[in-house]
Amino acid sequence: MVPETHYVRTDGISVAYQLVGEGPADLLFVPGWVSNVEVFWEEPRVARFLQKLAAFSRLILFDKRGTGLSDRVTESATLEERRMTCAR
Repeated sequence: MVPETHYVRTDGISVAYQLVGEGPADLLFVPGWVSNVEVFWEEPRVARFLQKLAAFSRLILFDKRGTGLSDRVTESATLEERRMTCAR
């Protein structure tokens, strides 16, 4: 089952994210160069891995700016903009 995808708006850009699990600690899964939070769940091995992480935490998945379901961008985000996206 694919978790519901939500969006948060930051600096005029929508960033896609999912919350999975109800554990006592928040665990932020930072994807590699390319991601899509909904496609992650189509690969059985990846889905099992994410479910195991969510078994002991509240797992937070997101698509970086310009990738996956997040808005496309015309220029690269600065390091500060990337840091602020994760902090929100």
